[in-house]
This record gives sequence, structure tokens and C-alpha cells, in this order.
Amino acid sequence: MTDIATIIARERLPADYAETVERWWRPLARQIAQWHGAAGRTIVVGINGAQGSGKSTLCAFLEQALLPELGLKAVTLALDDLYLTLAEREELGRTVHPLLATRGVPGTHDTQLGSAILQDLAAGRPTRIPRFSKAIDDRLPLEQAHAVAGPVDVILFEGWCVGAKPQEPGELAVPVNDLEAEQDRDGAWRRFVNERLASDYAALFAQIDRLVMLRPASFESVFDNRLLQERKLRAVESGGTGQVDEDKLRAFISTYERITRAMMALTALDPEVIYALGQGQAIAGITHRGGAQEMSNPASSASKAAGTPAR
Repeated sequence: MTDIATIIARERLPADYAETVERWWRPLARQIAQWHGAAGRTIVVGINGAQGSGKSTLCAFLEQALLPELGLKAVTLALDDLYLTLAEREELGRTVHPLLATRGVPGTHDTQLGSAILQDLAAGRPTRIPRFSKAIDDRLPLEQAHAVAGPVDVILFEGWCVGAKPQEPGELAVPVNDLEAEQDRDGAWRRFVNERLASDYAALFAQIDRLVMLRPASFESVFDNRLLQERKLRAVESGGTGQVDEDKLRAFISTYERITRAMMALTALDPEVIYALGQGQAIAGITHRGGAQEMSNPASSASKAAGTPAR
């Protein structure tokens, strides 16, 4: 078990992030423990959130500290680690649509592998969780996979579109941005993505027992959060000399826009718990299914907003 201070230091979070852990994440851990107790078996908790919303940070605290404190063994499976290989996506780009060579949307993940991993973990079988490197845009060799031995109590399944549902066919007709209007004029790409969301992704997400959402304040904030995240990654990788191509990043985020907006509107998502994110990723409040709400202290949230990074 890892202590909170160690995770805060490792994740390069401000020291006062411990208050966020106590106010929001520790109660969530207790809620997950209740869900596990009621189920009486291994449960899958989906963690949904747009890019840079803090999914991996939350999972780190839950898996390594908060759930172990409650006597529960947890493991995280990231949707990102299920991306198809670069060669497989390039083949999709040649045979189906050029935009599918870009990782991200439904259709660019190995859903069968994801389902097998969830089933093996739930059954207590030794499991290897693959790792995807964004630096090389490809899956790492099998020997670098994360080995999980023995049974686990909680599987944290995190990803930007985890739990998302397909849109109605008529909703696909009008492009949501310039990328769709210019690079998907006949709608073939978005129809393919939607069909996959309705088929094999639906089967994968059906294994989720409870869904938690980190909901951004606006779609515009998604770009800002991802830009901050990219700058932090560049600082670590290049000693602060790496530059982020903002135009390229904006185009990349555009491929996520349609599904992200639908999830934010809750027309393509049905979460158990929603954490509303404010400026700078401070948590503005929480809404439980059924309508119960808890709001953060506005003054406290505003003062910490600038110092709370995204993951």
C-alpha cells in the first residue's frame, strides 16, 4: 500500500491536493467498498472522463491507497492500453477510413482483448494487462505488460469513452466540427464509430457494474486540460524544452468531440455518480443517481483551481 503523500509527490500534484483526496476520493472509496460488499464478488467500476479530466490520478489513489486501506485489492485497466497496434490502425485507415489510423475513437481498440482481461480478472486468473506507449504510438512488447496475480476485489476500468452509448442515426447527419465537415463529408467515419459503439463496445461496457463520471465544465476546457497535460509530459520527457503543437492537438481533440459532447449532455452515458469539474479541474460538486447533490466551497475551489493539474 502506498501512502497519500507519496502518490501526491510522484504525480507532481500540489501539496494541498490531500484535501481533495479527503473531501472527494476517500468517500468514493467507501462507496466502492459498499458496492463490492453488496455484490459479494469482484466488481468493475468504470471511470469515465474527457481527456485531462484526472482519471488516472483518481485511479492511482483508489488502487494504491484508499481501497487497500479498506482491505480491498484493486487493479486498473486503462482503455488507452487496449489500442490496436499502429499497423492494425494503419490498415483500418487504408481499408475503412483515413481517420481510423488516429488512435482514440471506438473502433481503434481491441475490445475482445479488453473483455478477456476483465473476465480473467473477475475470475481470479493470473492476467497480463498490456501497455500502450503514446510516445511511439504503439503497443509495447508483451514482456512489458503488467502482470496481475491472484484474485482482485475491484477492477477500475478507466477511459475517455468508457460506458458511452451510441447516438441515434439521425444525430450523425450534421457535422459537429470542421474535421467532420472536411474529412468525413459522407459521414462514413462517424457511422463506423457509432456502429462499433453499438456492438462490440456495448458488449465490453456491459461488464461494468457501476460508472463514475468526471464531467468537464465545457468542451473548450477539454482542450485546455489536455494542453496542460501535454506541456507537463513534455517537461518531464525533454527537461522543459519540448513544445506542444497546439493546432495539431486541437485537430486531435476534434476526433473526440462528438462523443464527448454527447456524454457531457448525458444522452450517451448513464453514470451512477457525476463529479462536476470546475476551472483548472477543481471539483465543483457531486451528483448521485437519484438527484442527491453535494457542492464544493466556491471560494476554496477558485483558490485551488490554478494549481490542480490534469491527468
